[in-house]
Amino acid sequence: MIARRVRVTGRVQGVFFRAWTRDEARRLGVNGWVRNCADGSVEAHVEGDEAQVQALIERLQQGPRQARVDRLDVTEVPPEQAASFEVRH
Repeated sequence: MIARRVRVTGRVQGVFFRAWTRDEARRLGVNGWVRNCADGSVEAHVEGDEAQVQALIERLQQGPRQARVDRLDVTEVPPEQAASFEVRH
């Protein structure tokens, strides 16, 4: 199991980015969470098998149709042993 912290910047709030991320993560079998940040970015903690985590990161580079992703920063972090994927507020 691996874990990554991902920060997505661009037009990523107000375009259903968090709900889309949750749905994509669940579809891929990835656990963790996603939340909006005060600076207008979206932050996600994703963990699971390397291939699944990488697949989600690749999808986050595109985002949902309404979003515009300008930058994606990925950091290796320790797993939190999340049991599911949730949207945090």
